[in-house]
Amino acid sequence: MREQVEGSRAVARAVAMCRPQVIAAYPISPQTHVVEALSDLVRTGELASCEYLTVESEFAAMSACIGASGVGARAYTATASQGLLFMAEAVFNASGLGFPIVMTVANRAIGAPINIWNDHSDAMAMRDAGWIQLYAADVQEATDLHLQAFVVAEEVSLPVMVCMDGFVLTHAVEEVDLPEQEEVDAFVPPFEPEQELDPAAPVTIGAMVGPEAFTEVRYLMQQRMDAALGTVARVADDFRDRFGRRSGGLVRGYRTDDADTVLVTIGSVAGAAAEVVDELRDEGVAAGAVTVTCFRPWPAEALREAVGGARRVVVLERAFSVGRGSIVGQDVRDTLQDLPVTVVEAVGGLGGRPVRRADVRRLVEGVAADLLAPGQLHFLDLDHALLASAGGE
Repeated sequence: MREQVEGSRAVARAVAMCRPQVIAAYPISPQTHVVEALSDLVRTGELASCEYLTVESEFAAMSACIGASGVGARAYTATASQGLLFMAEAVFNASGLGFPIVMTVANRAIGAPINIWNDHSDAMAMRDAGWIQLYAADVQEATDLHLQAFVVAEEVSLPVMVCMDGFVLTHAVEEVDLPEQEEVDAFVPPFEPEQELDPAAPVTIGAMVGPEAFTEVRYLMQQRMDAALGTVARVADDFRDRFGRRSGGLVRGYRTDDADTVLVTIGSVAGAAAEVVDELRDEGVAAGAVTVTCFRPWPAEALREAVGGARRVVVLERAFSVGRGSIVGQDVRDTLQDLPVTVVEAVGGLGGRPVRRADVRRLVEGVAADLLAPGQLHFLDLDHALLASAGGE
């Protein structure tokens, strides 16, 4: 069922087809259209047997999802930017308790200064929270990843964050293949919780744990995350077999078999990366691209395989760690440290600045010609005149 639809509304319909039993909603741009569309589906009865909660904050939204999941309900919410940071305490609690909540993050910059446009600083700030993080390259993949997220979360008893670039994908209208309800029902089984609070058999969960067992609890979380790598990959394969298209998974390579220089990206910039690779290939440059879909848990072996025999890798990401440098680039460098490959890290698209194909091309060409030094963070498309006027140069 292919149709032109806004990204947020496509995601809302995908979520609805997974039959969530509780949706906790608090609006924040650019996530608002997702929860608005879901409220309409609940109001009209298209999404039946669902409790739609309009809560007073993002912290309340995640807390409501924790409570709902704790009593055995399939729970969902969505947020962005400062909203994700406001619910941070509950975000950590959800993963520590092993609740399979699914949350859409419409990626948006973190202030100050205030900025409502896209980058990945919000979800990257939660990279150590114990959530599986999946990043969509386009609207179709954002739609598909939500179907897969419920399956993965409930199989491994961990919450899943589906990240889609704010405005770039949430408000983009694209042709999307939306499955029929019967197809989704066959792919997403009914929720059978591993733990469930029942007044008839009272227990306590989330109680205080002292030094004698806390390390073991965290160890088990790491074990579940490690196991989730295989689950994410397998669910993506199952999705491909059922729906006839490749979507999701761990990483996706493009023309990397004989590539000498590989561009690693995350999120919607994957489209520009593929176009640049095609241009360079037409000119005889052995370039390739790899898109990271599963950022947490980190897919080290899959990335090593995707990069292949490349001699140079350039990582382009939409966030960085102030005072340290790259985030995704650090993970890539650690993964490839024993291979004869040079890793160059770059950041671009911060605060919604467009990542232009010409800039990406110059970046890849500079790395291919060994003009950009490794070991430092390169900023894409800097306005040097603006920096000079502010006394920054």
